[in-house]
Amino acid sequence: MSKQSDLDNHANQLNPNNDAYWQSRDEDERPDDWDDRAGGDDRTPKDKESPGKR
Repeated sequence: MSKQSDLDNHANQLNPNNDAYWQSRDEDERPDDWDDRAGGDDRTPKDKESPGKR
């Protein structure tokens, strides 16, 4: 493997939107509920601010 190929593979294994992420965690493919299982958070950065900072 080339260095770029190694870097791409590493990045893919860190990206829960990529099948390589799930395959590196003993899953066959990305599950349908991947966003929930990966700890996805649909809130915008402004929604994440503490109430005292608004």
